[in-house]
Amino acid sequence: MKYLDVEMRDMTIEDLPQVMEIENLCFLHPYKEKDLIYEINENPVSNVWVIEYSNKSLGLKQIVGFVDYWVTFDSGTICQIAVHPDIQRSGIGTIMMEEVKKDAYAKRVKTLTLEVRESNVKAINFYQKHGFVISHKKEGYYSNGEDAIYMILEVRK
Repeated sequence: MKYLDVEMRDMTIEDLPQVMEIENLCFLHPYKEKDLIYEINENPVSNVWVIEYSNKSLGLKQIVGFVDYWVTFDSGTICQIAVHPDIQRSGIGTIMMEEVKKDAYAKRVKTLTLEVRESNVKAINFYQKHGFVISHKKEGYYSNGEDAIYMILEVRK
């Protein structure tokens, strides 16, 4: 999956320092490194990818985002999708979301779902831009008591 100067690929253990930086910048209650190690090495339903920017003339490679989504039978769940705050709204999130949707379709997934903090209007708008619709609210879903918005995307009819 190659786009201009970015490429999506499977996440590896070696990627964790850069991924954890993004994780800690983007999430109120970030995953621990051990959680991502489990997703990479042990979770049989996870698809964990990074998106990496490269500048060949400078010899630079930098992870700028990542996604973790699960496929169980004919449904998928986006657990996390994150772009480094310095480059949000640059199209990186859209590239990742389009790859998730293509992969889900290829795996015969019928629906993709996710939960997002009710206060995270920017993320809700992003998901709606990509075809997700609000299904319902999960009251007190997060550890601080905040409600979650449950969203769903029909991948296959």
